[in-house]
Amino acid sequence: MKCKITRNAAKILLKEIEKPENEGLKLRVFVTHAHGDHAHYGMDLDKQKDGDVVVSTDKGIDVLLKEGEDFLDGIIIDYLYIPQEGFVITNPSKGNHGEH
Repeated sequence: MKCKITRNAAKILLKEIEKPENEGLKLRVFVTHAHGDHAHYGMDLDKQKDGDVVVSTDKGIDVLLKEGEDFLDGIIIDYLYIPQEGFVITNPSKGNHGEH
């Protein structure tokens, strides 16, 4: 499985992951709901569970993805400042280029 994290997102995520209270946790990305040919995503910090795949990124952040969840393979995690500040998760390989 593939996962990419942009520089902006990595900066924000590393600040949270490196807090003492988050020791031993990894970033989990999940599908909140899927319809048609695309999905909507959420994320949290969590411990690895059975059925998880750990994807190491080039930003030094390991991401937990549910094994076999097709909509998670190829996601991109970004952090935008405009028009509204926050994380955006897309999957261009599945035709998901942003919220609709």
